[in-house]
Amino acid sequence: MSAFNGPEPAIRALDSVEEETVAVSEWLREMKGQGVAESEIGIFVRTVNQVDRAMSAVRAAGLKSTRIAENMSVPGGHVGIGIMQAAKRLQFRALAVIACDDDVIPLESRLAEIADEADLEDVYNTERHLLYVACARARDHLLVTAVEPASDFLEDLSHPMNV
Repeated sequence: MSAFNGPEPAIRALDSVEEETVAVSEWLREMKGQGVAESEIGIFVRTVNQVDRAMSAVRAAGLKSTRIAENMSVPGGHVGIGIMQAAKRLQFRALAVIACDDDVIPLESRLAEIADEADLEDVYNTERHLLYVACARARDHLLVTAVEPASDFLEDLSHPMNV
């Protein structure tokens, strides 16, 4: 059972950005081979700093991409790429949430600003929620990737939440 309502995620922690690019591009080609249209495929990253990783994977798959924002539809023939904050109210038949590295989610810069223990818990909760919301945008297929060391939150995705 998954930690959220949606498809069981395929979770991959890879040794390098290059390996992640290959894994995501292969997954994109597999989705296309299963009849999923490019406009039904999305990739979410934590911040704009990881968008290039998503674009590299799309290019490696021989596909086109477009940057998406909240409530924006993806034009035909393009894979949508966006940041997790734009995920709300979007849905994709196949979705990859990539670059879930340990220093990316939770975002290292947010952790550096923490003043006390209560703030730390709040940051962890909001970052975990952001990842869950992004993953919940997948209708049929979900791939989650990271470069080692991967975010501890990925372990939560394949176990029921204790809320």
